[in-house]
Amino acid sequence: MSTELIVPTLGESITEATVSKWLKKIGDNFEADEPLVEIETDKITVEVPAPHAGSLKEIKVSEGADVEIGGILGILDESKGKTPSPKKTETKEEKIKEEVKAVKVETKSSPAKSSPSARKIAEENNIKLEYVTSSRSDGRINKEDVVSHLSSSNKKTTNKGEREEVVKMSKIRQTISKRLKEAQNTAAILTTFNEIDMSKVMEIRKSKNQEFQSRYEVKLGFMSFFVKAVVKSLQEYPAVNAEIKDENIIYKNHFDIGIAVGTEKGLVVPILKDANQLSFGEIETKIIDLSTKAKDGTLTMDDLTGGTFTISNGGVYGSMLSTPIINRPQSGILGMHNIQKRAVVVNDEIVIRPMMYVALSYDHRIIDGKESVGFLVKVKELLEDPSELVLGI
Repeated sequence: MSTELIVPTLGESITEATVSKWLKKIGDNFEADEPLVEIETDKITVEVPAPHAGSLKEIKVSEGADVEIGGILGILDESKGKTPSPKKTETKEEKIKEEVKAVKVETKSSPAKSSPSARKIAEENNIKLEYVTSSRSDGRINKEDVVSHLSSSNKKTTNKGEREEVVKMSKIRQTISKRLKEAQNTAAILTTFNEIDMSKVMEIRKSKNQEFQSRYEVKLGFMSFFVKAVVKSLQEYPAVNAEIKDENIIYKNHFDIGIAVGTEKGLVVPILKDANQLSFGEIETKIIDLSTKAKDGTLTMDDLTGGTFTISNGGVYGSMLSTPIINRPQSGILGMHNIQKRAVVVNDEIVIRPMMYVALSYDHRIIDGKESVGFLVKVKELLEDPSELVLGI
């Protein structure tokens, strides 16, 4: 009996996907829930599991091809389970090779514990995952581990005779391009700037980081302070947390903060849901979890759905100043930048302080200059005197 392998529903806004890799070949057997094919959407990469045990009879959509949601990926033959492969007589040399391989697998991470993106890049570069060392405590290999292995072993070569290389844009990159251009064409985007003296925040981090880390098992970062400051400022300036839909303005009474994360495939914005209800420790923990999932390619649609305002930290790449583009349909985005010691005037004296430029890009159709400047000044005040954030008053 044959059944169809269907592209699952992946979210309201997703209408098609690209087959990035078949994990089984025609004739291969599999068990129920075993991953058969990896597909990539404009948001995430997911593995489509087998609905039952059986074998792969036919591939309908080849690697690199697009398919609509609900489309047929392949045809499956049902069976009770995997059929054991016929045993072959091993030569003495083959047996020794298998024993050596088994030893290497024991000393390295198991290939089974790897992300889809890691397996893909390893296969493209003829790398065996048992030779790649995981940087994670659970032994799972992610893409960064494979890239690091490539770099250290110098296995990736380029043809110096070729002056250009043509690579098809991924679904994620296509969507990033489309949405950024739509934002520029649709919204009346303006950017306002300010600078923040980070002295007080840095003092708190230095004095409380060890205690914070022992309690929450994560470091106390800058992002939790910014998330807290942004939420309080949004509560005071609700238009910055709103959006335009048709001829209406929708004011959001919830605060779902998008945290922009750069990955190998492009920028993704996982959402910190109900950030106003989270403690400093919960914010830092969730940010690390979302960032790890983003880089591993394991984000779910729930991780990416929603969002009322976005924070982008270009400072991690060394950016001193930028004009971020809003993440539609949101109306505002805050750009953080690197911290540099600069000479500033405090109480009529020139002093050296760790300063950060911040930028708020906003949709001028809904947010006036007074609101945008007021919002950014409020963020500045809260971070230069974080007692209100820490005490929660």
